[in-house]
Amino acid sequence: MKKAKPVIVCVIAFVFCFILYSLYLYQEQACGLSAGTIGKNEMKGVSRLVTPVVEYKGKKYRRNTYLKAILFIGVDTSGSMTETKTSGFGGQADGIFLIAEDTARNNIKILMIPRDTMAEITLTDLEGNVIGKDLQHITLAYAYGDGKEKSCAYIKEAVSGLLGGLEIDHYLAVNTSAISVMNDKIGGVPVLVDTNDLEQKDSSLRKGETVVLNGKQAEEFLRYRDVTVTNSALTRMERQKQYMKSYIRQLKKECRQNNQLMIQMVHNMQDYLLTDMDEAQYKKMAADFLAGGQLLTDQDIYVAPGTGVATELYDEYHIDPDALMEMILNLFYRQVE
Repeated sequence: MKKAKPVIVCVIAFVFCFILYSLYLYQEQACGLSAGTIGKNEMKGVSRLVTPVVEYKGKKYRRNTYLKAILFIGVDTSGSMTETKTSGFGGQADGIFLIAEDTARNNIKILMIPRDTMAEITLTDLEGNVIGKDLQHITLAYAYGDGKEKSCAYIKEAVSGLLGGLEIDHYLAVNTSAISVMNDKIGGVPVLVDTNDLEQKDSSLRKGETVVLNGKQAEEFLRYRDVTVTNSALTRMERQKQYMKSYIRQLKKECRQNNQLMIQMVHNMQDYLLTDMDEAQYKKMAADFLAGGQLLTDQDIYVAPGTGVATELYDEYHIDPDALMEMILNLFYRQVE
């Protein structure tokens, strides 16, 4: 019997891996329907926000035109983001942050959306054809795309739907390769290590120590979690909040000494960045914010309200629709007579 040619073996291996990964995605989908925690027909969404004037609990609200909604997506892949991926191989949205940019005051507020949030997402088949929508972990909305614009469109759609149809003005996605560039370009970011688990990844990241993160350390601090611990993605978000606050302080400090820093950083990140904004738009957004006096505090960073639930197979995060509605109205709307 003739031996299989290497190229055939590679093709078979690729197809096999793709099928396994696709089955994993569909298993996650099935979990959302059969785990007994929340079903598609049971999920209560946020009241619709697509009309010019929204009425909620007897009061009327209108969207603030000077408040822009920018979706920031952290993707769990590395390397260049310029290559189109097969559906299922484009990575997942490991970090989902909706930025409320106040263009009148040049400041921002950030809404963090847990990756395990259960939301309606677009599903595709193995060839990338849309086959419908279903209730699923919101992180997977990105995975069903192409690792580029289609993935960004799917996660943007899912976040908008979760927020009652809130119009999202733009998106900006970066992958893990951008972390060290963003971190090291400003000389590292000081943080207080307040958990024991990070020492497993880096012996210098001991609880109680203040460390200036450099290179790979920054990615470990932002991304590492013990997957054997229930809802570890939620506790990890506290580290991410600390990092964001410290990063902004350090960034503003460095930019005062080097007014070309942002231009250099954007140039270095081009291969690890996807956005529907042109370069002038996101440079202006960054410049306006840096020109303002805001330093992020806990009052500027929100977490979508809800409850973490452990099922037999996966963690899920169930949104509190009333609390989320009030948060969105507070961030993006004003009350009208």
